[in-house]
Amino acid sequence: MYPAELTAPMAKDLTEYGFNGLQTAEAVSEVLDKKEGTTLVVVNSVCGCAAANARPGAKLAAQHDKTPDNMVTVFAGVDQAATAKAREYMAPYPPSSPSIALFKDGKLVHFLERHHIEGRSAEIIAENLKLAFDRYC
Repeated sequence: MYPAELTAPMAKDLTEYGFNGLQTAEAVSEVLDKKEGTTLVVVNSVCGCAAANARPGAKLAAQHDKTPDNMVTVFAGVDQAATAKAREYMAPYPPSSPSIALFKDGKLVHFLERHHIEGRSAEIIAENLKLAFDRYC
């Protein structure tokens, strides 16, 4: 577990931008068990690629004309139960922090693992997500 004073600004980077922070497994299930609509899930992290690539990319994509019905985030290493529950829905992909998943009607339809995020600019990540939004939202 990371100390709250360290991670709070990193979590706010998304929650102040309109992402709903999920801290419990029950909250994750409530959102991801919905069988209608689209949900973007960002698995946040303290690593540099979350700060430089994943969070900025998700925020840029959120400005697109088409966006998911819900945008949520869990914080790996902080909200352990929520993150573990979110990762259950992301199977068969292995745990990855950061990562970004798009669900449509309760099914995982698009997924960016850490290796898709690391070393890519926020703009490239945003473009990838925008294409997914155009297709599924």
